[in-house]
This record gives sequence, C-alpha cells and structure tokens, in this order.
Amino acid sequence: MNEVSEAVRGFYERYPYPQPVDSLDNYRARWQDPERCRADYHLYWPDRRYREEYSVLVAGCGTSQAARHALRSPRAQVTGIDLSETSLRCTNELKRKYNLSNLQVRQLPVERAGELGASFDQIVCTGVLHHLDDPDAGLRALRGVLKRDGAMQIMVYTPYGRAGICMLQEFARRLGIQATDEDIRGLIAALHGLPAGHPLENLLRNAPDFRHEASLADALLHPRDRAYSVPQLFDFLKAGALTFGRWIKQAPYSARCGVLVTIPQADRLAGLPLAEQYAAAELFRGTMVRHSMIVYRSDRAASEPRIGFDGSAWPGYVPVRMPDTICVEERLPAGAAAVLINQAHTYRDLILAIDAAEKRWFDAIDGKRTIAEIAGEAQLEAARGFFERLWWYDQVVFDTSETGGRGALSRAAETTQDGYWTRE
Repeated sequence: MNEVSEAVRGFYERYPYPQPVDSLDNYRARWQDPERCRADYHLYWPDRRYREEYSVLVAGCGTSQAARHALRSPRAQVTGIDLSETSLRCTNELKRKYNLSNLQVRQLPVERAGELGASFDQIVCTGVLHHLDDPDAGLRALRGVLKRDGAMQIMVYTPYGRAGICMLQEFARRLGIQATDEDIRGLIAALHGLPAGHPLENLLRNAPDFRHEASLADALLHPRDRAYSVPQLFDFLKAGALTFGRWIKQAPYSARCGVLVTIPQADRLAGLPLAEQYAAAELFRGTMVRHSMIVYRSDRAASEPRIGFDGSAWPGYVPVRMPDTICVEERLPAGAAAVLINQAHTYRDLILAIDAAEKRWFDAIDGKRTIAEIAGEAQLEAARGFFERLWWYDQVVFDTSETGGRGALSRAAETTQDGYWTRE
C-alpha cells in the first residue's frame, strides 16, 4: 500500500464515512416497492427485461452502502470492498442484524479489484475514485471486473460548485489544521463566522450533514481529493475504455429542461453536441458539487442502450415512473392541468407543466403499457414529444426490452466518438 493509500485508510479509520448507522429499517421500507426496484433497474439497463438476480460490486463501500444494496436487492449477490477496517466492521454489523446472506465484504483497495477473481453485472463506485492516488488505475481495475454487458455507476467531485470547499481546504492547509477531534471542532466553530456571500455559505446551508465531524472532515480535511469538469470527466472515461451512458439525474445537464430552455442563447446551446451541452450546463448552473453517471464498457457486446425518439422503436417503449416524482394539481401556471416534480432534483426550475391531454397520458402510465397503447394511434405523434420530455426531466425511465433495445438517437442521428457525443 503506497503512502497516499495508507493516509486515506488511516483517515477513514478515524473518521468513518458516511456516519455509521445501526438501523436500515426506513431504507428497507422504501425499497419494498417493486416499481422502485424496476425503475432503478431500467435506469441502468433499459434494453433488458427486468430481473432480480444479478451481481453487484460496491467499490469503496464505506460503512453501509454495500449493506443497503444487499437489503434492497435480496436476490442479488453483493460484494463490498473497502480499505477501512472500521467501515467493514460497520458493514458486517448490519449484515448480521439484517441477515444479509447475499452480502460478502473484503478489505481491498479499488485498484486491486481484480484479486476478487470475479466479474460483475453492476459496479457502484461513488465518492471514491477522486480520493485515489491514481484514479485512472482505479477506473481501469473496475472496468476489468465489469462484465461486457454490465453497467457502472460512478460519482466524482466537480470543480465549480465546490469552489468554497476548495477555499476552506486551502485555508486549513495554510493554518496546519489536521483531521483531529480538536481541530475539527475548532473548524466547525470557525465556519459559523464565515462572512455573508462566502462561496461555502450556500453549501453549508443545504448540507446539514456538515454538522457531523466525519462529514466535515471528509469534505475539508481529506488527505487526497480532486475534481472533474464535464470535459475532464469524458477524457477520464475515454482513458478507462468506457463510454458515457447517462447522468443519474440528467435534467440539470439538459438544454431541453428548465431555465436553459428560456435563455437567449437556448438555440445555440441546443445546437451543440450533447457533451458540449453538458459542459455548458455545468458552467451556467455553477453549483453542481458532484457528477453521478452510468457508464458502459466501450467494447460492450450488445448495442449501447440508448433512448431515442427519431426511429421506429419508441412507440414500443414501456414508460416506468420514477419513484420520486410527484404530480401537483394546485396553484398551477396558466393552462396547466398539473406540474410534475422529481423531488430528487435540487434545482427549482426543473418542473414540468403538463396540459389536460398530457395528464391523461401520465395517469395511464402503469409500467405495463407501451407509449402506443397509452396514447393511441391517432395521438401518437403528439405523444412523442411529451414522453421525450418526461424522460429528459427524469420523470420516467423506459423498458425497451421488447423493441430490440434501441431506436435512432433523438433529434439528430447522434453517435459516440472518442467518448463524446457528436453530430454526424
């Protein structure tokens, strides 16, 4: 283990993250809903029939993440790896409490995932790669244990929305503030004195877990972290022989959603390749603190599971509602029959007003009927734009398993090249 890895391991031994929990009862209750499980599955694999038996690697599992995956997917085989003995001890305590026979854990760095001697349908690696001494080596190791038709979720830090964090990290370095109980308590006290308008102020207000010592230490006193802008992230994926699939929450990045549709430059933005749209959205919004995405191996055996509305396949898509969506029918804008809100969004402009006909279609979504069956042949063309908007706004995912897996890409025969989306 190199010096950086040892420093990171020691850091998490002292300050396990996330905050250890002794109960996952509420989490388990949320995932009793089979439609939540199905929506999550088709987020990763729109082109596959839903199934509950698959293998999962949680790489850098922390104190509870692997246990959560095992609890919510009891028929999946879940493996958790982490450097920290403390994190694995917390995970094993949850394993015993909830009788998680489908979970195994091992003390192992991400870079040595190949030593597991197994490959996985799904890999989850959130908040880990940006802490490695060599993130490229870590990503290559994970790619090496991802099945050819598998899917990987990655979350990494962003540079712009974390400007205030970077400033306080440098403040701590200049003053020699260390990850000790005394220094952390002093830093928490100092944060109460931040002047109004400081770049960290808004993040502190909206991130109450900063009140916990481990959370504050992880953000401000970690021995190693880095951040990735959208272009840097796509370069990172390309170097790892991976291709971008989608953002976990894509509406904030989309030129088709929210405030970005209304700005004077909307047409210019919409005319860019998708990767450039995403980069511009990150700059315009300015407060994204993390990028969370789904990626696939670049040599994926099947065609990439893209969703598109320009080909002939889309009428056969089966929409599945996202579980965090609510339909509001009070205090509506003029002409609206309802407003759809995904409660997982943090940007307030990402609301979708729908008219009476669209509401009837939305109400008819049952996870079984196709778009064609919901809208009917006479209204099919009108329904195309509506269901495309639902998808971009993170209101639905699609089960495309009965359509051959993919239609032409939406709007403009877009293809991948060198890890980026480009227009032919």
